[in-house]
Amino acid sequence: MDFTLPEELRMLRTTVARFVKEELIPLEATVIRREAERGLTDAPLIPPEAEAELARKAKAIGLFGIDVPEEYGGQNLGMLAKTVVIEEMKYSITPFILPPDSPNLWMLRETCKGDQIRKYLLPYASGDKKSAIAISEPGAGSDPAGMTTRAEYKNGKWLLNGQKIWISHARQADFIIVMAVTDPAKGTRGGMTAFLVDKDAKGMSIPSVFSTMGEHAPYAVFFDNVELSDEQVLGEVGHGFAPMQNRLGVRRMEIACRALGYARRCMDLMIGQANQRKTFGALLAERQQVQWWLADSWQEMEMVRWITWRLAWKMDQGEKNWRRDAAMVKLQGSEMIARVVDRAIQLFGGMGVSKDLPLEYIARACRVFRIYEGPSEVHRWFIARDLLRHGMPAD
Repeated sequence: MDFTLPEELRMLRTTVARFVKEELIPLEATVIRREAERGLTDAPLIPPEAEAELARKAKAIGLFGIDVPEEYGGQNLGMLAKTVVIEEMKYSITPFILPPDSPNLWMLRETCKGDQIRKYLLPYASGDKKSAIAISEPGAGSDPAGMTTRAEYKNGKWLLNGQKIWISHARQADFIIVMAVTDPAKGTRGGMTAFLVDKDAKGMSIPSVFSTMGEHAPYAVFFDNVELSDEQVLGEVGHGFAPMQNRLGVRRMEIACRALGYARRCMDLMIGQANQRKTFGALLAERQQVQWWLADSWQEMEMVRWITWRLAWKMDQGEKNWRRDAAMVKLQGSEMIARVVDRAIQLFGGMGVSKDLPLEYIARACRVFRIYEGPSEVHRWFIARDLLRHGMPAD
């Protein structure tokens, strides 16, 4: 077994690290200020002109379409490359995502057919269009099987009615992937369908933004007799649940990578402070408690990194059954960063909670990791249920 990254991925990591150092970290003071000033609005944390310039520079140095298939204009470097890139990108708190966002790409490439490839998949893969996905509802958050948004087929059209909440990027998206019930009797086993809804669809409204803790500003989305054609059915009627779950699995892996990036930033700050700061006549580095904070944080990071890389490797090998692995890396990554950033803040004391450092931002930004794409409790339940049904894997 070879546990070393291939040379091309090490070179890619170096390129991303340089981009982060030169382009993202200099924007952090602006991000912190804009996040503090936006109040109850959805004002972007990166100025739009700065984000456009970041996208241009990233594309110029080859940081574009990393996991997009070559036939769609991408580099097709795979998911292990994506994990390396995301971890490096999240060393900075500047919330810039290299387009296209992988989870929706994964679902679109699995389910788009016919003219949908030209209209949705290709412009999304090239970064010319943005998307969102609408799953959660007021009564169906962690349990998407409880959703009530309905799509009924009448007179050759689908009529979409219902409400979604906590939908990231809904106002900025050119189209939204909407999950709806098409056969209540079948539920998740043949009764849920995904639809492609354009931003200007009559009857769709996005009236409110939720002002949440940290950098997120999700929306409520309403559907009032939104008419959709058969060409807007994504995948097969009644069979949207499985592709949606695979899409969620990709995001769960990404959350672990984001947690690793944030944790590395915390560790660098902790090590620097421990080697410089003196209290009661001795360096913090000489305090056993500080040594334990560093030792525990490093070990937890390494464990999350290896299980995340293994999941990415499985995906690159074409394995289909990795839901349990995705649940595990998301659970472990999201809880790891909570502990690491808390130790970092404690080590810095008052400066740790000031906006002169990125630690308080990281603490708030990562708190949602333990909630969205399935809370920790649900992932523990799923892992245990899977083990009880199927036993431990042979490998």
